[in-house]
Amino acid sequence: MAVCLFFHQIRPVSAIAGLYLRFNYFLMKIHKEGYRTIIIVAILLGLINTSFFYYLSDVMPLTTWIIIIASIIVFLFIVSFFRSPKREFTISHPQIICPADGKVVVMEEIFDTEYFNGKRMQVSIFMSPANVHINRIPMSGEVVYSQYHKGKYLVAWNPKSSTENERHSVVIKNEAAVILVKQIAGALAKRIVNYLKVGQQVMQGSEMGFIKFGSRVDVLLPVDATIEVKLNQVVKGGVTVLATI
Repeated sequence: MAVCLFFHQIRPVSAIAGLYLRFNYFLMKIHKEGYRTIIIVAILLGLINTSFFYYLSDVMPLTTWIIIIASIIVFLFIVSFFRSPKREFTISHPQIICPADGKVVVMEEIFDTEYFNGKRMQVSIFMSPANVHINRIPMSGEVVYSQYHKGKYLVAWNPKSSTENERHSVVIKNEAAVILVKQIAGALAKRIVNYLKVGQQVMQGSEMGFIKFGSRVDVLLPVDATIEVKLNQVVKGGVTVLATI
């Protein structure tokens, strides 16, 4: 009986989610990093909805429907968060391409102590929970440095997050330049995934990694690079030109 109630209750969630996924099939796909999370969320929401339906549907029908609608919204948000939309990537080897979707929040000259021990131009992109969270390789070359750092979970727009938060730094080198790309965790983002290894040859626009639930990505460029973006500009990972070397 309980099993029947479970499937009966999650039917509206499943139907709408199914329509959503079919509608987006031709526009985007779900990233592999999201499979496990989506399944867990679907099971939890199913259990919650079953419990409300079983115990409260007769005495609190309005509350039950509110829970169902809220569950659908939450589920669709989680699915949307792990989306991997189809797009035409910019392949231009004299140029550096944005590694992430989001908004440019920092453009300043800094002194890097992690790898270069010298001056660098830093451009930072803030990723909200609504952005695509796949990180892409800004330029082709060889990975010469890849290091994970434990740290805090300050809000991503805090200037100290670049050096104090949990992060993963990768340095890519080619005949034109050497750049450092830093994936930074934030107050919500506590899971950084990076696919690159030292010695690996990488291609511009390929996947570098994934940050779950919002954060930021810093790019450290040569100080003489020509910055092609503006402060507060909304950019697309793998598409928007960040700088010209």
